[in-house]
Amino acid sequence: MTNTTTHSQREKGTNGQHVGYLRVSTLDQHTGRQLEGITLDRRFEEKASAKDTKRPELKACLEYLRHGDTLHVHSIDRLARNLSDLQKIVDDLTSRGVAVQFHKEKLTFTGQDGSMQKLMFQMMGAFAEFERSLIRERQREGIAIAKARGKYKGRKKALTNEQVEEIKARKDRGESMSKLAREYGVSRTTLYASL
Repeated sequence: MTNTTTHSQREKGTNGQHVGYLRVSTLDQHTGRQLEGITLDRRFEEKASAKDTKRPELKACLEYLRHGDTLHVHSIDRLARNLSDLQKIVDDLTSRGVAVQFHKEKLTFTGQDGSMQKLMFQMMGAFAEFERSLIRERQREGIAIAKARGKYKGRKKALTNEQVEEIKARKDRGESMSKLAREYGVSRTTLYASL
């Protein structure tokens, strides 16, 4: 169950909360299986890519955490996508007395970690970063092969050629771009780009 403790209530001395950070990359993905069965006092959920640390819920989560709290994260790649950001976040939290627990990897960091645990953490973060770069490389190679075979068309056009001609004619007759964009179900930016 999620507790709705406010930031000001936290500053009055409540310590030792279990806080969850859950993240998926796209709007159609769900955080349901992340941290399943873990009792949390507060949850921060985000639907955003982790290409950097400029994520509103991550920022709110990091500001919320206090000495004695534990941050629960499903896996290392949910918190950060590169080793540098990952190391910075974990070092900052543990220096403030916040423990960080990664459930998939079964790793917990408290700032009192031994050299073997630090090495494991860095290796797993590096492997996660390497795996993502391999996936991107395979995607680029797949697209290049599909293009060479004439099978890759890219993203489908928002408007057909016939629709563009209709819109041009209607625009010339004085109809507003906003009205046309709504009617054709596209943004005004897409409409201008198509014309």
